Amino acid sequence: MASAQSTVDFLVGQMLAAGEISHKKMFGEYGIYCDGKMVASICDNKLFIKPTARGRAYIGEVVEESPYPGAKPHFLISNEKSNNGHWLGELIRITAEELPMSVKKKKAGKS
Repeated sequence: MASAQSTVDFLVGQMLAAGEISHKKMFGEYGIYCDGKMVASICDNKLFIKPTARGRAYIGEVVEESPYPGAKPHFLISNEKSNNGHWLGELIRITAEELPMSVKKKKAGKS
C-alpha cells in the first residue's frame, strides 16, 4: 500500500528544523533527504530512519523493521514520537550528521 501524501507532508513538516528537508517518490513510497543525504523512508505510512550509532543512542528503546521486503532493518519510529517535531527534527539532524554523502554513480556507457 502506498503512503498517503498527507502523511508524507505531515512528517516532512515535523522535520524542518533539522536542515534542508526534501522528499522523493520512489516506487510508490518516499525517500526523505536532509541536506542532500537520504536519511529516512516513509513506507506504508510508517517512518523508517536509517540506523546510526548516535541515532540508536538518541532513540533509546529501538524497534527495528525492514521498510520493504529485502531491505536492511531501519529504526521504526512510532506515531507518538513522530508527533514531537522537536524530537524528530533532532533525530533527523543526528542521523544526517553521521551518514556519508552519497556517491553518484556514472551511467553505463558514459565516461
